[in-house]
Amino acid sequence: MSHTPHELAADFPEYAEQLHKLKESNAHFQKLADSYHAINRDIHRAETNVEPTSDDQLTDMRKRRMVLKDEINALLKSTA
Repeated sequence: MSHTPHELAADFPEYAEQLHKLKESNAHFQKLADSYHAINRDIHRAETNVEPTSDDQLTDMRKRRMVLKDEINALLKSTA
């Protein structure tokens, strides 16, 4: 299996421990992380033509990923 870019641990290496703790202790954070992981995987599959999609749909998925990532980043910073 190929490496999927934009994984949370790779994008937030300084928060690796917090990511792990929040996934285990905060249901809202876990839901955000799971949603981020799912959309990120879908984007990667579309970008590598495993599951081709329209440009509009790919753009929409990227926007959703960005919103989730911003929310995750805000939670990480607020618990630091």
